Amino acid sequence: MSDANELISFIASMSGEGNLRVEENLGEGYVRLRVSEAERRQAKHDIQHVEDIVIEMLRNARDAGADKVYLATTKEDGVRTLVFLDNGSGVPQDMQERIFDARVTSKLESMKMDRWGVHGRGMALFSIKQNTDEARVATSGVDLGSAFKVSVAADRLSERADQSSWPQAVKDEDGRYVCARGPHNIIRAACEFALEELRGCDVYLGSPSEIAATLYAQASSRLDTSRLLFIDDESELPVVDRLGLASDAEDFIRICSGLGLEMSERTAHRILAGQIKPVRGVTARLLRERDSSSHAPAPVDLAKDRRGLRIAKDDMAQFSRAVERDFNDLAARYYLNLCGDPKIRVSRDRITVTFDLAKEE
Repeated sequence: MSDANELISFIASMSGEGNLRVEENLGEGYVRLRVSEAERRQAKHDIQHVEDIVIEMLRNARDAGADKVYLATTKEDGVRTLVFLDNGSGVPQDMQERIFDARVTSKLESMKMDRWGVHGRGMALFSIKQNTDEARVATSGVDLGSAFKVSVAADRLSERADQSSWPQAVKDEDGRYVCARGPHNIIRAACEFALEELRGCDVYLGSPSEIAATLYAQASSRLDTSRLLFIDDESELPVVDRLGLASDAEDFIRICSGLGLEMSERTAHRILAGQIKPVRGVTARLLRERDSSSHAPAPVDLAKDRRGLRIAKDDMAQFSRAVERDFNDLAARYYLNLCGDPKIRVSRDRITVTFDLAKEE
């Protein structure tokens, strides 16, 4: 046994630890893994789906003292990109790369146990880094919050096929809201976290343009105009307030880029013009939908002619918003401008959606 261990130590000293995964050969087919190899395998276990990344990043933001987290998500050419922005305590400049190393944590005395297990071991960001193509701090500062960007190819880390369905919020036996029904997708991961941290941490979820519009609207309402006159660089502002300093589309695009959000000039103009509306927090959306659906249905009039299709006003409005969001993707590719809301016409056996396009001057 000692000879085998001496041989292992000799090989390790000559070839480097990266080429050797075993610390000790215990015999009978058993070995003791080196710490680095054990960490690598643990990382593979911790992050098995894209939705796991969402939960871990939201927990990180919460533990950093954030009460608002913004998640911008998009998927292009088989690559899922997630940008997390928060108003937490931030990351010092000299730690922005090292926090992705194993066992690096700022929570020496405050390890937290929640419904997803222990948090504070210094393994979450390491696990994400090991399982993705890109994981980095886009920008941060002490007491200024953070923006993290994560990208991963679908063939490297799987995700649920349905990424558009929202869950419903119902009360459990203890009277607490929980998510029910629907796939365990990115939306549900964000909703479950938000309901778990209800009134403690708000989560805003949307496309990069929707999150940028939300940040811009909220920052514009929070920031004192007189204060902005004395700010030369947006990095002096909290991360979630920086878009409030944008004076034009060029400024807006530049600040977005610094936050990890890619924005076209056309989209920037639309946000500044108020054409892309801010999103509500996921709990506000969930609980409002729950409240509106809790009313007793109207009594059925058997004498009424029901041969024609009828759609409730609330459902029609929700459908209109959904098709407008989908149209925005097409519009971005072909430089189209939507004039007003989509027009939806319901007949006996047909639903017609019309998009009126604004003509370029």
